[in-house]
Amino acid sequence: MRTPLGLVAAPVLPACSRGLTVRLCSPSSAAGPAGGWEEYHVPVLRDELVRWLVTDPAGTYADLTLGGGGHSAALLDVLAPAGGRLVCADRDGDAIRQARRRLGTHVESGAATLLQTSFVRFPAALSRAGVGVGAGGAPGEGARLSGVLLDLGVSSHQIDEASRGFSMRFEGPLDMRMDQASGELTAATILNEWSAAEIADVLWRHGEERLSRPLSRALVAARPLRSTAQLASVVKAAQPGAPKELTKRAARVFQALRIEVNAEMDELEAILAAAASLVRPGGRLAVMSYHSLEDRRVKRLLRSGATGGDSPPRDFYGNSLAPWTPLTRQPVFASDAEIEANPRARSVRLRVGERSSHPAPEAAAG
Repeated sequence: MRTPLGLVAAPVLPACSRGLTVRLCSPSSAAGPAGGWEEYHVPVLRDELVRWLVTDPAGTYADLTLGGGGHSAALLDVLAPAGGRLVCADRDGDAIRQARRRLGTHVESGAATLLQTSFVRFPAALSRAGVGVGAGGAPGEGARLSGVLLDLGVSSHQIDEASRGFSMRFEGPLDMRMDQASGELTAATILNEWSAAEIADVLWRHGEERLSRPLSRALVAARPLRSTAQLASVVKAAQPGAPKELTKRAARVFQALRIEVNAEMDELEAILAAAASLVRPGGRLAVMSYHSLEDRRVKRLLRSGATGGDSPPRDFYGNSLAPWTPLTRQPVFASDAEIEANPRARSVRLRVGERSSHPAPEAAAG
């Protein structure tokens, strides 16, 4: 869901939140096999992300949503020449394999470390890799990450690969697992084995679909459901509506099933809660969201320190004790030019927070 901006060579400079134009061109950004790396995943807001996230090019950063490596390559263009490091993580083994080819030079030099792990397991995986945190997974002063990137949702490659089952645009199995090697729950399991009430709950919680109950009954009546095309057809036929609305309804159903299959909200809650313990004071957290379920959690975290709260904790004098200071009062959106080049950029919302000097909530509670 990402697209390149101007690829013009420029000296490596420290990036900040405003006033610095980062223009990128290096071997890591070059086109790869089969027509170019961008075919795997087009990096949305690439240059903006680098400007907002990187405050210390010699620091250690983490891209926890590696995908095809577009954002990681852009970050390494700035970090590697300055002696910085990037931890590149993804739960999808295919993404790790593709990125290893693209970022191989940086991996060999030690500038990039690749980890296949989920958000929940990332702190422990980072500790085992000996990068950025102290023994036992507890970050030590001076050893924390300088910044973390989360580009939520699915990659362009995952959407466009029919065998993954993420999109109604292609005939494919009802899979939707981001990690096909270890994930057991599939969309087919939910649709063919769960009760109508359970399916309705999924459609409402993860898709905010107001017709969740009649849709779930129609899905149960259509069993067995075996393909993405069949699923989309049943959803569109279940309730009347204009063609555009029917397409949006099917998209919400696909989104809800994907989120449930991959426990995406639980994963997001876990990494957002852990972020304050992973990032050093003055470091940054940058999150790209694609729907309101994600964006609401990120907005609340950066404002209050918790995904379920709107007001930060305060001291006796009323001063905020929140672990994050929001830098983007309003989200950053893709430009019209970027959306025209890559329509999938239309829904992206980038929010950035800077780590304050206040303790992480867990530490504060203790």
